[in-house]
Amino acid sequence: NRECHDEFGIATDGQHVVKGKIQPNQFLADILLPFGINYAQITHIAEKSKSVFDIRKLVAGKNYTLICSNDPDPKAEFFIYEASAVDFVVFNLRDTMSIYRGSRPTSLELRTASGVIHSSLYQTLVEQDLSPALAMEMADIYAWTIDFYRIQKGDYFKLMYTVKKVQNQVVGIDEVKAALFSHYDNPYYAFLFKQDEGFDYFDEAGNSLRKAFLQAPLKFSRISSGYTQKRFHPVQKRWKAHLGTDYAAPTGTPIMSVGDGIVVEATYKTFNGNYVKVKHNSTYTTQYLHMSKIATGIKPGVRVKQGETIGYIGSTGLATGPHVCFRFWKNGIQIDHRQEKIPPSEPIKSSYRGAYDQHLIDWKDRLDDIPLYDKEKPNLAAIGN
Repeated sequence: NRECHDEFGIATDGQHVVKGKIQPNQFLADILLPFGINYAQITHIAEKSKSVFDIRKLVAGKNYTLICSNDPDPKAEFFIYEASAVDFVVFNLRDTMSIYRGSRPTSLELRTASGVIHSSLYQTLVEQDLSPALAMEMADIYAWTIDFYRIQKGDYFKLMYTVKKVQNQVVGIDEVKAALFSHYDNPYYAFLFKQDEGFDYFDEAGNSLRKAFLQAPLKFSRISSGYTQKRFHPVQKRWKAHLGTDYAAPTGTPIMSVGDGIVVEATYKTFNGNYVKVKHNSTYTTQYLHMSKIATGIKPGVRVKQGETIGYIGSTGLATGPHVCFRFWKNGIQIDHRQEKIPPSEPIKSSYRGAYDQHLIDWKDRLDDIPLYDKEKPNLAAIGN
């Protein structure tokens, strides 16, 4: 297996190159011992590499490359571990024994997508061979605006986004540049724009899409029970008020704080199970019940950020299956958070208004002009992939 193989910036003309995948329960020693690297050298490599990469964290299924001397018994001179399609770690096994990180050159390509939803957002993407990761991107962009548990048939989206490519192969979504999501016949625009030191998404009027609270404490799941004054309790077998919203999801699914705040309770109680309560300000407080476990470091007095994992889905306490009961207080009274109108955060600053208006001219027309793909009316549209 001789080839000129310089994708990692190492000249290999005439070298012996071996490529493989990390196997389950395989250690670095299992790979290097057959190629002339002894245990003492491997121990030295392990110690020297700690500040760059912990060799105990080799992941099964990841690619690796060995560059060896071209001898009857080839000796490994370089071991390259591919942490991702872009990033890799080089172990120089020659006398210098150096370890360093590298990355393949990448390029960006602008693409478009659109679709009318007939069953689910995920299915709409899959039907067009579009990356399901776009669903996660939209969930993040519109987390403060659209309740993705209430998506209905006929909702639609249009996107302009960039993909990251390595050697002409797509390796992932880079970022969404502009988006339109029509929900219950209401159009929600989102345009990525930088002001001061950071990027954020703003609508066509220059208002931020980022609001005080996320719409839900989970990215994707389903509402198994809503806020109601009268519900038949599945465990207690009696009618009682359910002053929260239950989101069902697999055990272990991360639960996020819907807003910045201070943890005021993080403990176990008989009915609540493992739960966390967060005070966001003088008006709003939220609570998350029935966790399988509370996240490490989450305890009273700790400040948490919006979107930070505070625990994991479970069924502790008075629960029949894995879910989180999400409770929302306003001025000390439990309310239905999905009916609450949360004011938006800061809009485009006046000093950036001119630049943003020009940004809209550049992007909104292009977004609106994307043909709308509808699987039930395929003759009416086609989209860029």
